[in-house]
Amino acid sequence: MSGSVPGDAPFDLAELHERAVGRHIVVVGAGIGGLVAALEVAKLGIRVTVLDAAERPGGAIRSAEVAGLALDLGAESFATRGGHVERILGELELSGEVVDPGTGAGGAWISGLPGVGAAPIPTGGVLGIPGNPFADDVRRVIGWRGAWRAYLDRIRPVLTIGHTRSLGDLVAGRMGRRVLDRLVAPVTTGVYSSSPAHIDPDLAAPGLNAAITRAGSLQGAVLALAAERRSAPGGAVRGIRGGMGRLVDALVAAIEGRGGEVRTAAPTIGLERTDDGSWRVLLAGDDVDPIDADGVIVATEEGAARGLLAEHADALDADPPAPGPVVTVVTLVVACPALDAKPRGTGVLTVPGSHRAKALTHSTAKWGWVAEQADPGVHALRVSFGSADEGPATDGMSDAEAAGLALDEASAMLGVSLSRERLRGHRVERFAQSQPAATIGQAEATRAARAAVRGVPRVGVVGAWLSGTGLAQVVPDAVSEADRVRREVLFDPEH
Repeated sequence: MSGSVPGDAPFDLAELHERAVGRHIVVVGAGIGGLVAALEVAKLGIRVTVLDAAERPGGAIRSAEVAGLALDLGAESFATRGGHVERILGELELSGEVVDPGTGAGGAWISGLPGVGAAPIPTGGVLGIPGNPFADDVRRVIGWRGAWRAYLDRIRPVLTIGHTRSLGDLVAGRMGRRVLDRLVAPVTTGVYSSSPAHIDPDLAAPGLNAAITRAGSLQGAVLALAAERRSAPGGAVRGIRGGMGRLVDALVAAIEGRGGEVRTAAPTIGLERTDDGSWRVLLAGDDVDPIDADGVIVATEEGAARGLLAEHADALDADPPAPGPVVTVVTLVVACPALDAKPRGTGVLTVPGSHRAKALTHSTAKWGWVAEQADPGVHALRVSFGSADEGPATDGMSDAEAAGLALDEASAMLGVSLSRERLRGHRVERFAQSQPAATIGQAEATRAARAAVRGVPRVGVVGAWLSGTGLAQVVPDAVSEADRVRREVLFDPEH
């Protein structure tokens, strides 16, 4: 039986299958991007080997038991936009385990507000920018003075229509420092680990600058975008009952079920091009043999990826243009019946400079599957430290010291005393994050890196540093790049 590829000579399908099973692709990195790419490769019968330097696969997805509770220690949810993640979950027969977050006591709060202390995050905004500064929930945060300053946006001329690159400059210029510092900065620091000054509004809120042009004010633009988002699906997040680690386990099982291999504690130290155009993957250790491959997909964090690829890709620098933020997440399990009332809803974002922590998630308020495991009065909290502008306050501390600091910060953010005696268990995890995709200049750097790598035969690269953080961006990018590389491996006329 034969067929054809558009623009190619006819081929025999049996021969094509033989060609596929005779090929081998190595994926360097076992985070979600690497595992998804490996599964896509394995679906065609191509042999795939996944290598990772860590002791376990998953990257930023980490699940474990703390004080008897199964918890997410890293990424805890995925955005539903595009349906990309849910399609993968369906393939892995996990659709029935997908769950929605609860609303707690009305959502999340902001802590560290001068003269206020804490207040619920106002509804109906975009990136914390309000559409109506006189709304009660907004005025509670920024006060009458802040509300009137923000109102001036309505009567000021728009001087930089469609051209503002800095979200911080845009908000401060149009609505003033109170909106910027008390509403927008907590959101960008919590979500992107970055100051609004470094965030490109066109990337963080696509269409915002164009909407300003149409509406004539920032408030008008926010109202228009918020209305569009309410009428369009895909803005929500969901989780997996039992933790996001179940996605990692299912991906590994699916890869291995198709004959692939996932090897941990296997650091890759280099790539060599062989005389016949194939690749040799070099591993750490004097007695560890290199692995020969027909193609390679690099799925590590940015620094390691550039280090492996720079000598083969013209114009790709070995060092990242700027280091990404480092974040530490301290997970606490506490016995505190006062938290049954969910005093700060599902969690807290902080005004930068007001606390040593940037955010807190009340996991037993946010996720029903977490609450179902806990005894009465027992709660799970996640306290986050660190941003692009400041390293984690926990750096240099022992895990016990970090847990103590997290308890103190949680007490301040929740308005509930959490003494050391209430602590049932803790876990400290440190993450080196990628530069947020919405960072000014990141899109240009990403395009240049992709173009450089695509000039290297049968080599691909995936990961959050290229696609943007979040599974909704990483997953479709990994699927696309895996398809590109496997096509090259199968149909390269010189191979």
